[in-house]
Amino acid sequence: MTRVLVVDDDPAIVRALVINLRARSYEVDSAHDGADALRTAAARHPDVVVLDLGLPDMDGVDVLRELRSWSRVPVLVLSARHASGEKVQALDAGADDYVTKPFGMDELLARLRAAVRRAEPAGDGGDVVVETAGFTVDLAAKKVNRGGKDVRLTPTEWHLLEVLVRAGGRLVAQKQLLKEVWGPSYGTETNYLRVYMAQLRRKLEADPSHPKHLITEPGMGYRFEK
Repeated sequence: MTRVLVVDDDPAIVRALVINLRARSYEVDSAHDGADALRTAAARHPDVVVLDLGLPDMDGVDVLRELRSWSRVPVLVLSARHASGEKVQALDAGADDYVTKPFGMDELLARLRAAVRRAEPAGDGGDVVVETAGFTVDLAAKKVNRGGKDVRLTPTEWHLLEVLVRAGGRLVAQKQLLKEVWGPSYGTETNYLRVYMAQLRRKLEADPSHPKHLITEPGMGYRFEK
């Protein structure tokens, strides 16, 4: 059974999550502050953490950074903070996804399931071939095929696509993408991302204006969906 750690100081939210998760056969632990969350995570080894940022004893981002110092458990941030800068801060600190309050329970549970799936082992990843309905990405051969024909990508286009595909559906923050593709001195040139993502969509998406695979999360980053 999948074990979930719910970290939130709002008893009503904790109760709603516990009821809904247990009804779906999850094992659930809960914590109401950051210190308790870290102790519980160390003792119970959850498969996924649902973490509120507004905790009474410490900021949730600090909890996330501490957790990331010794664990790669998927973390789904749940917060009333809507500012894109705060979302990016949480993602940069190691969050796997971000849901704002108020939230729909069905959406939250779907994102939680996706986070768990992405954390499952997928072999050594050395010769991964990722297939979508419209194109195939061969990470080992560094090739993309669409409609039986190889798609010519520039080195930068390929690098950007590779980072997103290897993230396995996880949201990749803008700053992280810029640093991985262009280098550590880049972090604010988000126009680069817009330009190159538009080029990739024109080459790979059936309808570039309504992409199904190269998804933008406004103000936050991008994700690749199969």
